[in-house]
Amino acid sequence: MQPDVSFVIAAFNAEATLARAIRSALAQRDVTVEIVVVDDCSSDGTVAVAESFAQDGVRVVALAKNRGPGGARNAGFEAAEGRWVAVLDSDDAVYPERIARMIQRGERLGAEIVVDNLDVHEATGRRDAMFTAAQLESLAEIGLADFISANLMFDRTFTLGYMKPIIERRFVQEHALGYDETLRVGEDYILLASALAKGARCVVEPEIGYCYHVRAGSISRVLELHHVGAMLDADAIFLRDHTLDAAATAAQARRTRSLQEAAAFLTLVQHLKDRAPFKAVGAALSDPSALRHLRMPIAARLRRVARSFSVRAFDQSA
Repeated sequence: MQPDVSFVIAAFNAEATLARAIRSALAQRDVTVEIVVVDDCSSDGTVAVAESFAQDGVRVVALAKNRGPGGARNAGFEAAEGRWVAVLDSDDAVYPERIARMIQRGERLGAEIVVDNLDVHEATGRRDAMFTAAQLESLAEIGLADFISANLMFDRTFTLGYMKPIIERRFVQEHALGYDETLRVGEDYILLASALAKGARCVVEPEIGYCYHVRAGSISRVLELHHVGAMLDADAIFLRDHTLDAAATAAQARRTRSLQEAAAFLTLVQHLKDRAPFKAVGAALSDPSALRHLRMPIAARLRRVARSFSVRAFDQSA
């Protein structure tokens, strides 16, 4: 009998948290579940942890070479057999009622994608909802233009790109949907944007169903310049492969500009960290809009560097 949902768990050196993720998926109520754990060439006990759940029907796909989170999830999508596919990160968890609630909403509204709210668990022990219930209740459905507009760099702490959708596997197969394997940040965004661009309807379940655990040093929270460059490249491919309406095109222009500003900002900060004042001032002058992202202590430091640069230039010319 076909499962209602396939959980795809990409795992790399995840022995410390994987069991929690698997148990939460197995605890889903009122739905049939299969779990596909994709081991991305781990060097710890990840495979042993996954195989310890074999009696519960957990399947393990062991990759021959490391493909990153996007590649591992793509392998999981290929192995999945459920009517719906749900992505679960190996260090996160889901609440028992989540999938039944999401499938019910999706089928009632004729949607191919359903997203829901997230519980954010900070490493400090702090816990809070990623979005307010009011925000998601007013949103109800997410179109492509709205989704792009809600994924601007540095616009807010959490964007809609953090949401973990469940997607009809039929739609995934019919449209050859998959993750961009070159991305380490923003791969969830591109997948959902591509689905929306291909005509998927995405509805919102306002209840919290997903537990997002923030790790110290998490790559999704420590943005580097090469991550932004990869996102710009991925967006360029997205634009090449999809036809956008006027609203989505305008939203994409704003997103592209926000990524360019982010690149300029990160370049500026790196020059400051490297104690390279001339390069820092040059970066600031090449894209002054990056300055608005600086918090006051760094901004004050930059102003001091700029004043110093001006005085030295004057002295040399005198």
